[in-house]
Amino acid sequence: MAATPPVPTPGPTLDLDRAWDVHPQVSVRPEPFGALLYHFGTRKLSFLKDRTLLAVVQELPTSPTARAACARAGVSEAGTERYARALAVLARSAMLVERSPAP
Repeated sequence: MAATPPVPTPGPTLDLDRAWDVHPQVSVRPEPFGALLYHFGTRKLSFLKDRTLLAVVQELPTSPTARAACARAGVSEAGTERYARALAVLARSAMLVERSPAP
């Protein structure tokens, strides 16, 4: 009897109501398909295959929250959960870091 494969569950999402930024050691290189992110500290390479996700990442440094970055990049409220999951993957791989609140 074959075992039933586990049902994949969505990974944790990123807290959209906090401020996030690209890690200082990460270079973002836009490409026709999206972008390449290279972390000089960990030597990891990530591919963004979505130009809207690239726009969200580019908005992070000047936005008060990740939710605001999504809105500025044109992501609808209904689509924010999808981008929160993508941002969470980038945060887990140290491409993004939570920004400290301004004093």
